[in-house]
Amino acid sequence: QVQLVESGGRSVQPGGSLRLSCATSEATYSKYCMGWFRQVPGKEREGVASLDIDGVTTYTDSVKGRFTISRDNAKNTLYLQMNTLTPEDTAMYYCAADRRIGWFCRNMADFTYWGQGTHVAVSS
Repeated sequence: QVQLVESGGRSVQPGGSLRLSCATSEATYSKYCMGWFRQVPGKEREGVASLDIDGVTTYTDSVKGRFTISRDNAKNTLYLQMNTLTPEDTAMYYCAADRRIGWFCRNMADFTYWGQGTHVAVSS
């Protein structure tokens, strides 16, 4: 069972950038679809970005061109680079993993393994 620990969330001004990190307890690049999700209180959790084992990335429309998901296989770490942040990006961000790949990964369906979350607040 893979364990996930997020970090990097903090308060930032609109237009700013942040990089979230997700440390994994094992090498995931060849076995797991990896994803970032976010949730605001009172709203459903939203899939933000996913990275499949073949390297294919998927993004929700609202972050395309601003966010980039990537991984460092040597460090067993997943990243989410977030640029041009807006107040609408304020949320708790979760790293997630699942052994299901392909359609499941690209559609950011409900993943099996989750981190504890890291909070991002965008305000002036």
